Amino acid sequence: MLKYLGMDSWSRPVYEDENGILVKDVDPRSWRAPRLATAINNEFDGEPDCPYHGEAKFDPERKVWR
Repeated sequence: MLKYLGMDSWSRPVYEDENGILVKDVDPRSWRAPRLATAINNEFDGEPDCPYHGEAKFDPERKVWR
């Protein structure tokens, strides 16, 4: 489960998984599938790092650009 924490300084949604790993949706357009990546150094404003392969269930929902 990915819990929404807020938007980073580049307006990317940031989530936290059940293990405390920060995950970013690097292309949060509603018509595209989520492209999830971990955050470098597990920092809220850290750059996207490695692809995230965990389960992509969003709490409460996936945040997308409008």
